Amino acid sequence: MPIASTSRIRGKGRPTTRESAAASLGAIFNLIRSGKATTRQELERESELGRAVVADRLATLSEIGLIVESELGIASGGRAPRLTRFRTDLGCILVATLDQSALGVGIADLSGRLFTEHHEAIDLGADAASTSQRILSLFDWLIAKHAPDMPVWGIAVSVPGPVTEGDEMPFMEQTPSFLPAWEGFPFVETLVDRFGAPVWLRSSIETMTMGERFAGAGQTALNMLFIKVGKRIGAGLIFDGRLYRGAQGASGLIGQMPVQAGDRTSTLDALAGSDMIAREGLAAAQSGKSPLLADTLRRGGDVGAIEVSQAAQSGDPVSMEILGISGRLIGHSVAMLANMLNPDLIILSGTMAQTNDLLLAAVRETVYGESHPLVTRDLIIAKSQMGSSAGLVGAAMVVVESLFEPGCLKDWIVHGTPLAHPVFQAVRKACAERRAGSAAGRDRQAIAP
Repeated sequence: MPIASTSRIRGKGRPTTRESAAASLGAIFNLIRSGKATTRQELERESELGRAVVADRLATLSEIGLIVESELGIASGGRAPRLTRFRTDLGCILVATLDQSALGVGIADLSGRLFTEHHEAIDLGADAASTSQRILSLFDWLIAKHAPDMPVWGIAVSVPGPVTEGDEMPFMEQTPSFLPAWEGFPFVETLVDRFGAPVWLRSSIETMTMGERFAGAGQTALNMLFIKVGKRIGAGLIFDGRLYRGAQGASGLIGQMPVQAGDRTSTLDALAGSDMIAREGLAAAQSGKSPLLADTLRRGGDVGAIEVSQAAQSGDPVSMEILGISGRLIGHSVAMLANMLNPDLIILSGTMAQTNDLLLAAVRETVYGESHPLVTRDLIIAKSQMGSSAGLVGAAMVVVESLFEPGCLKDWIVHGTPLAHPVFQAVRKACAERRAGSAAGRDRQAIAP
């Protein structure tokens, strides 16, 4: 039978009976959701709860509608056991990735599996209101096409820079500072008010790391370094199977590490990022040092990092050396991280890393050459195969991991939906009030003489 609504855990004393019941209900549910246990016998063994308790919790979960128990499994000497499974179609998750020049959106089920995704070019420096409106329109389109009858259980947006929002609260109540052009714009409040669902903002490096962890090469790695190579170079860390965010959500800013190239000392971003590759490639084209790049320039083409990468793949010695310098500098910084963290796996991502094996080879050579033998004994260094999907998949997993975290789960599971979480109800009201106040303020500015 259903359990009455639970209260928050008290600061002192033992938990109430309702709290204990909600905790065991959440434990049983997460075993089913994660696939660690699918039969009553497995649930009894994994949860270490008695048969009567497991039967009661399964009945409650079935009545709430979170699970179904129907299909017959394989018999092992007796009656075939009934299998239990999580109903991943109870709701949907909306996800988006914001980059300097691209917008991606997607919709996923409650396991984090994407139904579909869409990508288009944008100018992130443009008006925040217009970009926000475009995201809302695309979300409406995705819901109408793929999940017209599903409530939205959560929204996650991947943004270019760190999101310095702490993890003290289960749900975001207001928009944190994440982009200068979006300062003061009620982005989170708009999403919460429009779709009635909790919202998370995470940095692109975090969502891509999560995507690689759950759907890419990192699925079996408990300790993984994810390196994104672009104009800026960043790192994501999976530690003991979980994403490490740091004290302010700003871990992995390795592009700010000092490095030396010849007689120059600067940041890794400045001496190894895509701007450096483009700058050195253009200089080689203008001077004629690289005939291949010079020909590209002469025919009116651009000479940027992509062109240098393509020329390197074609065997142009100058372009190969430019990428080699970048790869060795990145490898030097990554080797320091590897010696400290001892990861199972290092994944390189970004256009430069994914379209050119020369950069990967330079990173590998440096990391293996500068790391302790114990660190590199079983270490795998590979490039990402997920491309632009990594950030969307990772954003969906941010929602999944947050909603089904035991502390959050116990406060909403008896209601059958996180939208009934008492904290989120208060957040939703606060977002609506703050958005109304922001709109009124803009109106007053518009009519001011």
